[in-house]
Amino acid sequence: MSSVTITNGNFQSEVLQSTVPVLVDFWASWCGPCRMIGPLLDELANEYSGRLKVGKVNVDEEGALAEKHGISSIPALFVYNNGALAGQRIGAAQKHEIVSLFKDLI
Repeated sequence: MSSVTITNGNFQSEVLQSTVPVLVDFWASWCGPCRMIGPLLDELANEYSGRLKVGKVNVDEEGALAEKHGISSIPALFVYNNGALAGQRIGAAQKHEIVSLFKDLI
C-alpha cells in the first residue's frame, strides 16, 4: 500500500474515520528534510499495510488544512487513532523514531 494524498475534502473520511491508525505527513516539495523522510514513510506504508495508513498533506496545496492543524514547521508528523490526535513529531526523524509514534497503536 502506498501513501494516500490527504486534502481538506477527504481529511474526515481518510483520517478521522479510518479503522486503522493514520500517520499524516505535512510536507512540501521544496523542503529538504521532507524529501529526506519521504522514502522512509513509503517503506512504512508498505511494511505496515493493513495496520497503518500513511497520508501526505502538501502544505502548499492545502494551506487551510495545515493552518487548521497549527503547522508552522515541516515536516510535521501527526498520528491519529480512532479520530483523535495520538502523537506528533516536528522535523526529520529516523525510521525507528517514526515507528515509535504509532507502534503502541497497532
